[in-house]
Amino acid sequence: MNWNQALSDHFKQTLQKLISQEKCELSTLPDVQFSKPAQKIHGDVATNIALVLAKPLKMKPREVADRIVPALAAKADLFAKVEIAGPGFINMWIQPHVLLSVLEDISRENEKYGHSTLGQGKKVQVEFVSANPTGPLHIGHGRGAIYGDVLGNVLAAAGYDVSKEYYVNDVGVQMTTLGRSVYLRLQELQGQKIEFPETCYQGAYIRDIAREVLALDPKIASSSEADAIAFCGKYAGDKILKEIQDDLAATGVIHDVTFFEHELHEHDAVKKVFQKLEKSGHTYEQDGALWFRSTVFGDDKDRVLRKNDGSLTYFAADIAYHEHKYARGFDRIIDIWGADHGGYVARIKAVVQALGYEADSFDAVLIQLVNLIRDGELISMSTRSAQYETLADVRNEVGKDACRYFFLMRSHHAQLDFDLNLAKSESTENPVYYIQYAYARIQSVFRKALEKGLKPPKTCDLTLLNLPEEIDLAVFLSEYRQVVHDAAAGLEPHRIAFYALELALAFQGYYSQAKHDDRYRFLTDDAKATEAKLYLLKNIAIVLHNALTLMGLSAPEEMIKGKEDT
Repeated sequence: MNWNQALSDHFKQTLQKLISQEKCELSTLPDVQFSKPAQKIHGDVATNIALVLAKPLKMKPREVADRIVPALAAKADLFAKVEIAGPGFINMWIQPHVLLSVLEDISRENEKYGHSTLGQGKKVQVEFVSANPTGPLHIGHGRGAIYGDVLGNVLAAAGYDVSKEYYVNDVGVQMTTLGRSVYLRLQELQGQKIEFPETCYQGAYIRDIAREVLALDPKIASSSEADAIAFCGKYAGDKILKEIQDDLAATGVIHDVTFFEHELHEHDAVKKVFQKLEKSGHTYEQDGALWFRSTVFGDDKDRVLRKNDGSLTYFAADIAYHEHKYARGFDRIIDIWGADHGGYVARIKAVVQALGYEADSFDAVLIQLVNLIRDGELISMSTRSAQYETLADVRNEVGKDACRYFFLMRSHHAQLDFDLNLAKSESTENPVYYIQYAYARIQSVFRKALEKGLKPPKTCDLTLLNLPEEIDLAVFLSEYRQVVHDAAAGLEPHRIAFYALELALAFQGYYSQAKHDDRYRFLTDDAKATEAKLYLLKNIAIVLHNALTLMGLSAPEEMIKGKEDT
């Protein structure tokens, strides 16, 4: 049992006894909430439970605290000191050996440390990237890709059954435009004078694809225009999608499922979902068009499903796609979109409810924009000719790990400035380098210990870890569980990035003390003290490794040659 759980259980026992003594009937005990005081002088843990219980017990908060504190203080094996503060807050100082006991949990659980049963096995689909296969992934796609990938990892660690999905819009206007773009470039390559429309895709990659098509079938230009455009669109779409998937894989992003829009049309999914909505009274016809009553569910206006010329809107296929998701048995659906899709959230929320599903079973996450910075200057990304515009450009420049971490180092709610110079620097100013360097330093200590015939032990005498930094490190390691829990509950994977950097900073501070104080040295002539130090380092390494793994980053055994241990 970890010390947080021991604390919670003891509190509940104490409160149950108090309520019984006061002969006060409460249907349920209030959840015991703990917080870390802002200042260390106020203890290790604080609670406002006396304030919460004051009203049902018909007592003043300090009177409630006066009843609780003696019972807590009597638990000397758990508390070193318990005090009342302010109007009734209770501050607690935990016994050092209790704080250090988390190391036993980490050592035992190893790569599972930080995992939980929050999700209770519920099936969750995380759909992300879903870029049209009409061109390379840009850095906005890259940020969404890393967010979605790491969110999926975090949700899985929190006990959800996660499926990561890519939705391919392979039908419609954008694919026809792609085919037409390639067809026109193909005609240019054959010497025809073409006025290339602004509405077509402008990138140089279109001309490259046209060359491939011409080499594959020199007679393609002599086909009917419709057939040639269809062929060019299919070839280009398949090729670009393969390149997108290869690009994602090189960035460490692999989807479990790739779902194609054409499958919906082949199985009349749009027609069937229209019938379902009509049967439930959520559609109507007006001016020759079919409308969805989205205002009933809070949208600002009703939405067109089928235009008066008989053509379908993009929204129609999206409805069928989301119905298909629920039909596959997902308990929760998470869509990750760019910031420019904010207006789409309300209408999909409306669809979910109209189809008979709970509104809170659907989440739409909007990923804010990315600015690329080089040499302190903002890089223009207004055209395809701009340098470093694509995800591949950034990854090739800074490396996969730095690319992933830098996309994670700010909340997705905030715009991100991606500093290329910092991301590729091999210095302690670079956060991902700093985290990996901390892990590598611990491995360096282990290698030096092995030269002396020593290995990190399975257990140790925890009382030998009595330095303030050692206890503080143990407390910080105990917080990792809550960090993963909160990252999953709030759909905020950046919390893992923040935590990993803070842990690296705490370790590096502890490590640097060894240069000035023999008490901090890891490898000494005292066998028991050395075992305790190695045991602590082993558990720091486990948590660093687990955090790096959740973020999809490598945990290098070695980074810089030289003397790294003390």
